Amino acid sequence: MSNNEHVKVPANLMRRFADDPEQADLEVFGRRSDGDRRGFLRGAGLATMGAMLGAAIPFNRNMPAGFVPEALAQKAMTVDGKDGLTVLNDRPVNAETPPHLLDDDVTPTARHFIRNNGIPPENTSADGWSLTVDGLVNNPMTLSIADLKSKFEVVTERLVVECGGNGRAFFDPPAKGNQWSLGAVACSEWTGVRYSDVLKAAGVKDNVIYTAHVGADSHLSGKDGKLAISRGVPIEKAMNPHNLIAFAMNGKELHPMNGAPLRLVVPGWPGSCSQKWLKRVWLRDVVHDGPKMTGKAYRVPKYPVEAGQKVPKGDFEIIQAMPVKSLITTPQTGIKMSGRSMKVGGHAWAGDGKVSKVDVSIDFGATWQSADLSDPANPYAWQRFGAGITFPMAGYYEVWARATDSEGRSQPFGIAWNPKGYLNNSMHRISVYVS
Repeated sequence: MSNNEHVKVPANLMRRFADDPEQADLEVFGRRSDGDRRGFLRGAGLATMGAMLGAAIPFNRNMPAGFVPEALAQKAMTVDGKDGLTVLNDRPVNAETPPHLLDDDVTPTARHFIRNNGIPPENTSADGWSLTVDGLVNNPMTLSIADLKSKFEVVTERLVVECGGNGRAFFDPPAKGNQWSLGAVACSEWTGVRYSDVLKAAGVKDNVIYTAHVGADSHLSGKDGKLAISRGVPIEKAMNPHNLIAFAMNGKELHPMNGAPLRLVVPGWPGSCSQKWLKRVWLRDVVHDGPKMTGKAYRVPKYPVEAGQKVPKGDFEIIQAMPVKSLITTPQTGIKMSGRSMKVGGHAWAGDGKVSKVDVSIDFGATWQSADLSDPANPYAWQRFGAGITFPMAGYYEVWARATDSEGRSQPFGIAWNPKGYLNNSMHRISVYVS
């Protein structure tokens, strides 16, 4: 019997870090001002921590605050129909995809990330499912999925969906919330009807300024009628023809964890706008105030702030379009090469806009090389980039990718810090070892 068969990862480890990363770091590792760690290690010892990981940690004193060893982050949990995802927590289920598994132009359903706020409904059958469209409309409607398919044009588009907190794990000081690294993004092929077509059929009244979305998922508390999340978008965004009420994903029914049997896909804006398990859309003459629409949820300061700065509640604004971003998907970070040449590639996307160029660097940003860049398959699909690279000598390198959108906005090197850890679009970097 191995030494670590009886060793358990501390209960709810990832949830602790999501709820309060600084306090969790103190409790689990006991980080002090001198950088030493005493919390969990004091009780269990480095030998036990090594047993949990299956190896010693030579540089344990250097582990940053808010950091969980990657091996401990991999919980013993699988999700049917998903493959290779890293599970961040299990209540609610949230899981991301390592970058090297996102190389496909169309993200396979098995590789699409999971972002839940509550408990998914048990019954996700299309039979008997209905969508109500009401509020400030001239013609309130209740539609079955069969009605949607027969009454409106069915379209298929590749659309990027990205969590607003993607990249939160790299914030320093840490920000509360799911500690997403890079993989809370995907570009699957969605089939459904245009959100705008359904709204037009309902007859949008002149005084409407915002939509409100309601799903069938329940609050973690289990309280009857309490919603886990109910967000919306300005009516101008809702009428964009590339928003879909989707009932299929990559040519098949939606995956239960991705909103089966019906969901919104509102590309270019935070994934939280794309309500899963969609049951109701209602139109309002005020900014929607459902769960995760008020306070600081999905909001950032109206002005740049210093890392760690306290921001008054009234100085936050709702996130709208996501920023320009790129992701290196090939090769996998940490690759060891025997030759001097390699091809690097990945995807880039830009919220409501288009990516105009992607540059790569191997000398820590001193010089840049233009990458080839494809057009998107349709608006709001990501764009593939690729470049051939030659390394001048053996050694350690980092390949950096920097995308620029059609408005001339480029990815920064550093993170534009904000208290909730949103919108991290800093340049993606991978490590390469050339022998």
